[in-house]
Amino acid sequence: MNIGERLLVLRQTKGLSQRELAKRAGVTNSAISMIETNRVSPSISSLEKILSGMAISLAEFFSTSATAKLDYQVVYKANDLLDISLDEVAKQLVGKHFIKERSMEMTIQTYPAASISIDEVRHETGEKAGYLIKGEMLLELQGESYSLVVGDSFYFESHLAHRFINKGYTEALLLCVSTSIEA
Repeated sequence: MNIGERLLVLRQTKGLSQRELAKRAGVTNSAISMIETNRVSPSISSLEKILSGMAISLAEFFSTSATAKLDYQVVYKANDLLDISLDEVAKQLVGKHFIKERSMEMTIQTYPAASISIDEVRHETGEKAGYLIKGEMLLELQGESYSLVVGDSFYFESHLAHRFINKGYTEALLLCVSTSIEA
């Protein structure tokens, strides 16, 4: 096992800088740098001290499951997205390999000028959230209308009747995330 590389990956996964980890562990950031670049090999006690700054035990650090490669795709390039469009609104699904066991769905939705999504009513419980990336839209939810401009977000229970309308003269781009729990 490459201890320096393993420490680097764990630190970055936790979102810590070398300086922050050093502060938490009570060591110098140069010590962390030298270990991560394999210029020095830490003693067990030094490694244990550093790992305590990330709330990781020695057993976890050396376990094979912690270093095992993921058996699923993590990053999806633009051409990896699955087209699930049903109407004039283009919908691209992120994470096409999780279709059967997914509990969350993320789509990038492109609404042409003057377009309306199909009315949505779901029979399961869950939540829907989104962020308007481009354009202006109208969210109709349970008979109420909400105007959205770039940078606006929304969040509601997904079983509520809703639809999106682009009344503008340019296309609108919406990032939507929804969860569903079968009722």
